[in-house]
Amino acid sequence: MNDAISIQNLNVWFGEHDDLFQAVKNATISVSEGASFGLVGESGSGKSTILRALTGLAPQWEGQMSVNGIELSHKREKHFYKTVQMVFQDPYASLHPRQSVDQVLSETLTLHGFRDIDDRVNRLLLDVGLGPEFRFRYPHQLSGGQRQRIAIARALAPEPKILLLDEPTSALDVSVQAEILNLLCDLRAEHGLTYLMVSHDLAVVAHMCERAAVMRNGEIVEIIEVADMRAGKTTHDYTAQLLHASANRVA
Repeated sequence: MNDAISIQNLNVWFGEHDDLFQAVKNATISVSEGASFGLVGESGSGKSTILRALTGLAPQWEGQMSVNGIELSHKREKHFYKTVQMVFQDPYASLHPRQSVDQVLSETLTLHGFRDIDDRVNRLLLDVGLGPEFRFRYPHQLSGGQRQRIAIARALAPEPKILLLDEPTSALDVSVQAEILNLLCDLRAEHGLTYLMVSHDLAVVAHMCERAAVMRNGEIVEIIEVADMRAGKTTHDYTAQLLHASANRVA
């Protein structure tokens, strides 16, 4: 099976001169087409920075990154965003408070050259478990889970094949988190999507992914099969600590 995402020896920096900080060090991962791959570790370990580098939001990087066999340069062309979309952590911050759901989705569809906007907006809302009655609501009229569903619908609008998921449930109530994770599982199966998912929560990764890279201080310390994670089989002490800390939730 072909790799949807390939990252080789990725290094990412922030800041400049004396304030230069290396956030990712020699990271190498590959994600097969149709797979779901997790990046897991504590806050500040570099997980989200890898997603930012992929999408062009972290411009100071070296190494090789490719999507569907096409090597990425430091500039992202428009067609890249028809293939790759990102769902951010905070649904409260990622939607414009003065734009209705209709505006959010219609503008995205128009930007990517679609014409049958009305039908597509309604279809996207149904895809994420909402109905047309949500079309003209504003973010303040939606719950956190509903906002995240709209954010997912916006990401699906260009018909991408790859979704980057940056802690997509961590800002939500526990009761809503499972609903969103199950929705993402369903959408992956229905649309043949590839996921690269960041989470600090091993239970989430175990639910969503087949493989995961464990990160610590900007480095990947282990790449582990989720089946081995569930069985407590690990080759690195840090992974063992993470597993022990969440043992009652990963099984």
